[in-house]
Amino acid sequence: MEIRWLQAFVAVAEELHFGRAAERLHMAQSPLSQTIRKLEKDVGVPLFERNTRSVALTAAGHALLPHAYRVLDGVSTARHAIRASEGGVYGHLRIGFTGVLNHLALPPLTRALRQRFPDIELTLVGRTMTGDAVTQIENGAMDLSFVGLPVDTSRVNARLIRREPYGVVVPEDHPFAGRARIDLAEMADQDFISTPADAGSALQEVAFQACLDAGFRPRVVQEITDPYMILMLVAAGVGVALMPETIAGLTPPGTVVVHLSGDPVFMNHAIAWGRGEPSAALGVALEVAEEILPTPV
Repeated sequence: MEIRWLQAFVAVAEELHFGRAAERLHMAQSPLSQTIRKLEKDVGVPLFERNTRSVALTAAGHALLPHAYRVLDGVSTARHAIRASEGGVYGHLRIGFTGVLNHLALPPLTRALRQRFPDIELTLVGRTMTGDAVTQIENGAMDLSFVGLPVDTSRVNARLIRREPYGVVVPEDHPFAGRARIDLAEMADQDFISTPADAGSALQEVAFQACLDAGFRPRVVQEITDPYMILMLVAAGVGVALMPETIAGLTPPGTVVVHLSGDPVFMNHAIAWGRGEPSAALGVALEVAEEILPTPV
């Protein structure tokens, strides 16, 4: 097994498209396919399911991926160690985030890390739902991720970094758009847009429970993983959505954020990382996060 085979495997596993993976590796698609076939012959099992329209990891491919990350991280760390000045911190961190929900936390953390520790390579992985983040951190495929609480702290470490009250996002021509506040129970007959129920999304779980506490089960007419696309669908008049109120500054034209009356419902944002001993790079990232994103009192 060669390092370049694992590099090719990771590129295809992340892109799930041979053409895009080839562009990323600055090589033609045919040699990339040959490299993957060599790796599959070496390990003795198919790593990808291929047809004319899609590429997907097999069970063996999923099993190999975290180990491939570790091998490539080890190679990268060795190269950095050779070049790094004495006392420097180097390494590679994969950081997961959902999207616009993390617009107040992700940029300041990554800017601070890049400025203070330029020898740490950052890979940012978007559209990472909380459930998926916990699984990837647990199996070593991700180092740190923004998540929503609660999470299973027997599987990962987590620290609260922000609490945001929910509001209701409605189309600008909605009957409730002109209201300063509404009671969540008034939304019982509305069509809702949400992240998928089976995606392990804290955004969806907290919002769903809030509706149940208000006396109704939300009628979800469309599910989509990207929170910004939820806002776009609200603007298109497909339905309404429960989202943290701080999203108001990023909503597309044609939408209005209305406050909820009564006891606030909070989205509890956190960062999560593995239960084991952190690497030097993860250790300083957690220290910077504690400074930049302190736990609210």
